[in-house]
Amino acid sequence: MEFKRCGWAGNDPLYMDYHDKEWGVPVYDDNKLFEFLILETFQAGLSWITVLRKRENFRKALDGFDYLKIAKYDNHDRQRLLLDSGIIRNRLKIDATISNAIAYIKVQKEFTTFSNYIWSFTGGSPVINSFSSMSHLPASTTLSDIISRDLKKRGFKFVGTTVIYAHMQATGMVNDHVRECFRYSEINSLIKTLK
Repeated sequence: MEFKRCGWAGNDPLYMDYHDKEWGVPVYDDNKLFEFLILETFQAGLSWITVLRKRENFRKALDGFDYLKIAKYDNHDRQRLLLDSGIIRNRLKIDATISNAIAYIKVQKEFTTFSNYIWSFTGGSPVINSFSSMSHLPASTTLSDIISRDLKKRGFKFVGTTVIYAHMQATGMVNDHVRECFRYSEINSLIKTLK
């Protein structure tokens, strides 16, 4: 039996696996939330599959997405990353990764966890959408506008509303699987167990 998936998953095994196991699953772990935030910032202006294919290289280059280590990166680390052909070598995004790690730690100090902060925008629970077609999915929402503005105010970079909405989709703050996708009901069932 073939499962119906969201159209964006296509036929690429890596994309399909990501769609089936990760995309839209609510994430409350600070380490994982940071990983997704950094990957989304590198994705800005590029396709997600480009980032997904380089994910393990990013993991190695960025100390396993350890924000405590990344916050201490210096010019030597910047140069190392700029010379690493396994990742996306964009100076502004590399600089943003370091400054975002610093801002991330500040948010943790204020809210105990970044998860507490980011999930406060949805009252701690995912928003369940009900789209019949991929063409109905928004690129951003009023909520992603609000979160984006607040993150920028706190010193985060490359966190425009479109990047933030993609982050919300990836980390399950919204369930944007289309209704006919097999993951739509699975994610909704998972959300019920979290309440």
